[in-house]
Amino acid sequence: MRVYLDHNATAPLHPSARAALLAAYEVNGNASSIHGEGQAARALIETARAKIAEFVGGSAKGVIFTSGGTEALNLILTPHIEMPGDRLRPFDRLLASAGEHMSVLSGHRFAPAELELITLTPSGTVDLEALGEALSSAKTRGQRVALALQAANNETGVIQPVAEVAQMVHAADGIVICDAVQAVGKIDCHFDRLGADALILSGHKFGGPKGVGALCFRSDGIHIQNPLLRGGGQERGQRAGTENSAGIAAMAAAHSAAQERLSRESKVHSEWRDEMEPEIARAIPEAVFFGQSAERLPNTSCFALPSIESSVMLMALDLEGFAISSGSACSSGKVQSSHVLEAMRVAADIARGALRVSLGWNTQREDVLSFVQALTKSYARIHARRAKSVA
Repeated sequence: MRVYLDHNATAPLHPSARAALLAAYEVNGNASSIHGEGQAARALIETARAKIAEFVGGSAKGVIFTSGGTEALNLILTPHIEMPGDRLRPFDRLLASAGEHMSVLSGHRFAPAELELITLTPSGTVDLEALGEALSSAKTRGQRVALALQAANNETGVIQPVAEVAQMVHAADGIVICDAVQAVGKIDCHFDRLGADALILSGHKFGGPKGVGALCFRSDGIHIQNPLLRGGGQERGQRAGTENSAGIAAMAAAHSAAQERLSRESKVHSEWRDEMEPEIARAIPEAVFFGQSAERLPNTSCFALPSIESSVMLMALDLEGFAISSGSACSSGKVQSSHVLEAMRVAADIARGALRVSLGWNTQREDVLSFVQALTKSYARIHARRAKSVA
């Protein structure tokens, strides 16, 4: 039997989402149609919109459904965001932490020269001193700033000080766009807690279906002047195209289930992770763990075995029946060096052995314990094989 420990890449479909998805597929209507069937589809979408808004503490009118987190970030990361009471002045500069997902670093719509990366500390959190200097510099030049900052890093699980950062950015008349894709369902992502102006979520990260996500605004007075997809005017003119009503309904159901189990799941996942890491360190003393000095997502452990390339260990563990990852799953199946670990100033020879274990709603303690055994076994076998080949 295989053991799946790669929930940060994608979570298995939760039973509540599956039930909602199947039920929604029975609603045979286009949500833009005025007949009964169309209005039934519209009701599914608007019910889900209200639920998502309630979960994040925003306005239902401020929830825009997309195909996922990447599209949502490409949509919002533009200089042309209308803010309440200040609709004409564009944003001049995009600040982003150096550990952001590639959909932020490559998907924004600012001119290349207008992007400034803020370094990470060795623990993986954004460098607040460097951010302060960047904000001060922008103010001196009369520039208006948008900041993109993850709620939690997808590779290391390190939780960012979004609320503290938001205070700094708002004091400089800026906007905070928070990629909460990896955090939703694992920690509290309410607007009142984070202080951000926009949140991004993706259904498949917390037990919903793939291909559906949302961009959520704290205020329904925020409007994007230049939407990516133009056409029929769906989603208040912010995202054209027939809505994925079944996927949207299933995502809302998955999110509701994730919220219900959040407290219990966070507790047991952190306990299992904190049990697993010392066992790995005891069996493999060369193991290096990332982000341990910072607050992390309870389900995530990122560590390196410097003497073994991550691709080699991933294949060995796959043969043992364990699915984990080396970091982000958004590189077309390629195992690449981590820009996140580089930003944390991790030496290249250590970073090349990085592995990520991420637990989820169907993980059992036995899965974690058996993983440690498989990791130790694979590590010993690879070293024995290499020693034999040298001899």
